[in-house]
Amino acid sequence: MPKLTIDGQEIEVEPGTVIIQACEQLGIEIPRFCYHERLAIAGNCRMCLVEVSPGPPKPQASCALPCADNMVVKTNSPMVKKAREGVMEFLLINHPLDCPICDQGGECDLQDQALFYGQGKSRYREMKRAVEDKYMGPVIKTQMTRCIHCTRCIRFAEDIAGVPELGAFGRGEHMEVGTYVEKAITSELSGNLVDICPVGALTSRPYAFVARPWDLKKTESIDVMDAVGSAIRIDSRGEAVLRILPRINEDINEEWISDKTRHACDGLRVQRLDRPYIRNAEGKLVEATWPEAFALIAEWMKRLQPEEMAALAGDLACAESVMALRDLLDGLGVVSRDCRIDGAHLDAANRAHYLFNTTIAGIEQADMCLLIGANPRREAAMVNARIRKAWRHGLKVYHIGAETDLTYPYETLGNDPGLLGDIAGGRHELSKILTAAKKPMLILGSGALARPDGEEIFAAARAIADKCGLVKDGWNGFNVLHHGAARAGALDLGFVPAEGGKPMGKIFDGCRREEIKLVYLLGADEFDMERLANAFVIYQGHHGDAGAHWADVVLPGAAYTEKDATYVNLEGRVQQTKRAVFPPGQAKEDWAIIRALSDALGKPLPYDNLAQLRARMVKLAPHFANVDEVIPAAWPAMPEHGGQFRISDAPFEEFISNFYMTDPISRASKTMAECTKEILGQGMRKVA
Repeated sequence: MPKLTIDGQEIEVEPGTVIIQACEQLGIEIPRFCYHERLAIAGNCRMCLVEVSPGPPKPQASCALPCADNMVVKTNSPMVKKAREGVMEFLLINHPLDCPICDQGGECDLQDQALFYGQGKSRYREMKRAVEDKYMGPVIKTQMTRCIHCTRCIRFAEDIAGVPELGAFGRGEHMEVGTYVEKAITSELSGNLVDICPVGALTSRPYAFVARPWDLKKTESIDVMDAVGSAIRIDSRGEAVLRILPRINEDINEEWISDKTRHACDGLRVQRLDRPYIRNAEGKLVEATWPEAFALIAEWMKRLQPEEMAALAGDLACAESVMALRDLLDGLGVVSRDCRIDGAHLDAANRAHYLFNTTIAGIEQADMCLLIGANPRREAAMVNARIRKAWRHGLKVYHIGAETDLTYPYETLGNDPGLLGDIAGGRHELSKILTAAKKPMLILGSGALARPDGEEIFAAARAIADKCGLVKDGWNGFNVLHHGAARAGALDLGFVPAEGGKPMGKIFDGCRREEIKLVYLLGADEFDMERLANAFVIYQGHHGDAGAHWADVVLPGAAYTEKDATYVNLEGRVQQTKRAVFPPGQAKEDWAIIRALSDALGKPLPYDNLAQLRARMVKLAPHFANVDEVIPAAWPAMPEHGGQFRISDAPFEEFISNFYMTDPISRASKTMAECTKEILGQGMRKVA
């Protein structure tokens, strides 16, 4: 291992480490614009110059120079200082003085480094060049005259996003960065280009001229737009959430987030439920007080038998509200309930059967991956980014399902679900490949589990895991890819039919036959509401979406930015949101609504605050005490299957037809509507 001296400090580093990385290990700050630890090295900006001996008598780029034995590096010598001042002077030659009106102001690397490493004056008197702005889509605003040609955006699009639509054309002073043919960037990760741009060339179009960084209250939280649970920072002012930025979490999202996570927040301001509503005799929803709404619900519930009532929990419901609703239903004797509102056939009795057991970070250890009816690019964008990262380091990907662009090459085995039986029975070549792999994994998507034969498909996937050695000491390669943030937590808390209860499909059948006369929807919107046509519907949620339009009573709840709440991500990690703003109007936290309703029903729940409710959750599912930890689930033994799976010949279909609109918040978002029109309209995928 190379041993060198940096500013008088000796350090031993791994082979291949470049000088800038060695300096970071010692806590020495090196200025940079083009270098980024997650991108390929370019060596464009020359801002990271250091003095190295033995070597040529000139400063060298520390981002592109590997460490060597007996190397002596100086990062603050007069030569280095003069070189950095010269580089900064050249960078500022054509850079416009836009700081007062630039959205990057206050968060700009160029501002900071010009202050600390610049000369403070310019000797350039000639006319400055100007560059025409480029159109890059609904989420990116460009001011290309500010561009310093660091090429971070090009390398991100190529390496991380897997959508090589950006490039540089022209040479020298005439070089420009753009999309060649003017069009929107068709990546669901394009908003990250704004974060990595070190100047104000790429800024957020929805956030343009909205606020300055020092105006904002910053709250660390998690995202619930999908089941990944990306670490985010919510920036708010007053009662409004103005933007969402990523936080670094190496185990989940690294430092990236999807465009839906970042930009759907404008949907939090519109179409909100801010007071209770009751449907009157004329069939119209009219405003009501909380006591009036509770009295009507109590009147219905008290005159019905427990078997005539049911409840469904949606994909944005927090674990606290699910726990409170389950306890309320138990107190009333109601056994028909479900959280699998897409109809997915999931085994709630065994935790390992519904989790992403490999974990998101564990994908990088896998050497072979089989996707079954899954499109991770649409269902969990950050999982897909991690698969692409693993592919760049040698992961081999196989796919059974509808062909689509996943941003990395894969070997398609066709779209015949019957292949699963052949693989499980050892009659397919892939069986040998899986068995020979050191750390194989399979990913079972919602498009496979939500089919009528989803139970058989699950059984075949489980048989593949057992027969091909996907589960072994220290490794579990069996994974279910959830798309809803609430799903894993609701399954952990047992929000599935109790003994004698009906699952979702039979609840709908019961409504049609008028056997079920009341349905409680906890933020459940993602199904055809006409299936509840004959039932009295109570909807509790935060947006006037499908459930609220159909309901007889509407109870206004709080969105994820407006409450301290618990969610469990797809890998089983318990996470908590933090309140950034307060709910609008008379809206309240969801668990508190259910607690107040229990009093009106004469069945008060045994907790009065959040701490007591969370203690109840821990009692039912002890892993809720381990926040931000993944507690591996035990792999259950299964009886030997005969090998004959009753799987339909119907091909797998795309489960999510529109990545940008998958829940009430994103459907209310103007930015997501523009992305749907601009990006999906360019043929990235067909909208069902």
